[in-house]
Amino acid sequence: MPGAAGANLLALRSHNAALLLDLLRRAGRAGVSRLELAGRTGLTPQAVSKITARLREDGLVTEAGRQASTGGKPRTVLRLVPEAGHAVGLHLDRDELRAVLVDLTGAVVAERRTGLGLGAGAVAVLETVVSEARVLMEGLRAGAAEASGPAGVGRSRPAAESTVLGVGVAMPGPLDHTHGVLHRVTGFPEWDGFPLRDALARRLGVPVVLDKDTNAAALGLAVGGVGGVGDEVGSFAYLHLGTGLGAGLVLGGAVHRGARTGAGEFGHQVVQLDGPSCPCGNRGCVEVLCLAAVARGDIDEAARVLGEGAANLVGLLDIDLVLLGGRTVDAEPERFVRGVGAVLDARARARGRARRDAGNALGDGPGVVPVRGVSGGEGVVAEGAAQLLLAPLFGRAET
Repeated sequence: MPGAAGANLLALRSHNAALLLDLLRRAGRAGVSRLELAGRTGLTPQAVSKITARLREDGLVTEAGRQASTGGKPRTVLRLVPEAGHAVGLHLDRDELRAVLVDLTGAVVAERRTGLGLGAGAVAVLETVVSEARVLMEGLRAGAAEASGPAGVGRSRPAAESTVLGVGVAMPGPLDHTHGVLHRVTGFPEWDGFPLRDALARRLGVPVVLDKDTNAAALGLAVGGVGGVGDEVGSFAYLHLGTGLGAGLVLGGAVHRGARTGAGEFGHQVVQLDGPSCPCGNRGCVEVLCLAAVARGDIDEAARVLGEGAANLVGLLDIDLVLLGGRTVDAEPERFVRGVGAVLDARARARGRARRDAGNALGDGPGVVPVRGVSGGEGVVAEGAAQLLLAPLFGRAET
């Protein structure tokens, strides 16, 4: 079970404390003074002092020197302590498991990668996942114990008590994010109804959060982690093309999961009524057409099909940005970005012409939605999974 200090970290649900932590996280090692924190949040200096004192006691915040004096008393600068807490992020793909350990800033401090077969069944997969997660967790604790010395010298408190906040798990859907239960994962119906979250929590002894791979990636992007989108845009779609195809949606700054946490099944929109059969049971899905084009080496056609699906999404949700990722995109990022962008450009021009023909005062109509590849490669999902644990600590639970 998590140590007392780890439980304290997870219990930090004060809105004001989370607000201050987020500002300190964004400030990096340069830090922020208490007076600046008060000015940015609207809190009184007394309230900031009280909250930051508690955060220092919990080991989350420390002093980072003093600012140069401008005539008055030099101000003490505070900064976040990245190593005060960690989270494990797991990406269960159809044929591979990627595991990362990140600190409070989201920086990766350890990583593992191994083969995985989702079709092997829950028992076998669970053993592999538990083993990989434990290696990261126990390695961290061993390192923390060594750093603290035999009597804890050199640290304010034993690091092993405060390091592992929990485990975030991301995998293909559909699944129930709220209850941590899998549904009929496309191609692997035997997982239907398996309570993966609770099974892992019992084995690992720490909190576990389960979400779709695309949602986890979108969360990491939304909080400014891998890919660096952050608060740059309010609404975007992350399209993940690997062994399957899905979408993570961020609308109004928050991950959109839907009323039954089933949003984002992007790959199974039908675009060809008489098309080839898809493992989901439909015909002519974007996923099966796209992967078939990849299999025969026609990347330009795969990008065009992906672009048609993306254009439907842009037209439906009026989002600001389309991001592309996943191992298949990573193999040919420029061609996918160019191909998807060309379809979005053609659609935007067609809408603009239609509006002009109708005498619409909007002139050229809507602009082209930009398309970008996600930096960070294949780690975007695993790192986003870790954010399932970290984001609430910084007041991003609604994301």
